[in-house]
Amino acid sequence: MLDSVATDTTAADMSAMDRSLLIVDDDKPFLTRLARAMEARGYVVVTADSIDDGLACIQRAAPAFAVIDMRLADGNGLDLLARLNEVRPEARGIILTGYGNIATAVTAVKMGAYDYLAKPADADEIDSSLQATTEKRPKPPENTMSADRVRWEHIQRVYELCGRNVSETARRLAMHRRTLQRILAKRAPR
Repeated sequence: MLDSVATDTTAADMSAMDRSLLIVDDDKPFLTRLARAMEARGYVVVTADSIDDGLACIQRAAPAFAVIDMRLADGNGLDLLARLNEVRPEARGIILTGYGNIATAVTAVKMGAYDYLAKPADADEIDSSLQATTEKRPKPPENTMSADRVRWEHIQRVYELCGRNVSETARRLAMHRRTLQRILAKRAPR
């Protein structure tokens, strides 16, 4: 309990003094819009559109906050988040993804993400998440997952645990490989 209070105080002090924000996304129009919106909210924004550019920004001056896309053209945003946490452990990083599933959300949080948001997340939602204390974290959604969504999430989790190997995933799920490929090719059910 004392640790979470100390963490919240540190985060509050950090956000009051240092409003530096790194945004890393390879969708340039989204990156530009989000950067402008966050600057309007008082952040000092630096942008990058690749893992390499993001690493360079962290090496120059590790930001207090970061918003990082999960899947970038040159790698996984979680690698960038891990590097930020090494350089500046108190930094708050949020992972954004258009391919949300429970397995990757759990992985992101375990790797130090403060929050995990599905795209398209708006600037208000991102700002609220960056500034939230443990007591004020956003409430879970009112609507629950459908049975189809739960099944899809389970398949995605096993797929990730099998290192994205379709044959091994199909074997472990006792399902035909082609059926699994069709499921993986579809969007997540609601």
